[in-house]
Amino acid sequence: MPSARSKLGDWGEEAAGDFVQRQGFTILDRKYSCRWGEIDLVARDGEDLVFVEARTRRGAAFGTPEESVTAAKARRLLATSQDYVQKHPADQPEGDIRWRIDLVSARPVRGELPKIDHLRNAAEL
Repeated sequence: MPSARSKLGDWGEEAAGDFVQRQGFTILDRKYSCRWGEIDLVARDGEDLVFVEARTRRGAAFGTPEESVTAAKARRLLATSQDYVQKHPADQPEGDIRWRIDLVSARPVRGELPKIDHLRNAAEL
């Protein structure tokens, strides 16, 4: 049986996916994993390949979703993104490969749509 924490995380990933699709992104993959880690969403934004880390928090008692991405997590995101780029050449346009890592945070708001924040280039390449 899924824990409350995993249910919240699944909800946040779904909310992030809905958000990026409304922004015009095309989702290529969900929960891509390799030996380095997991990427919640792999999407295309125009010519850019975008790796989306979805973060969810109920409140700010333990920090914001953005603050929860540690330096170690950023390194794992970079390594996992590079692994995807190497293993999925068909997902790249011809020529230079442009990709980035974005953070989409979701916070549930009782009786309203979730509060969504989108931070582009959340982890430096």
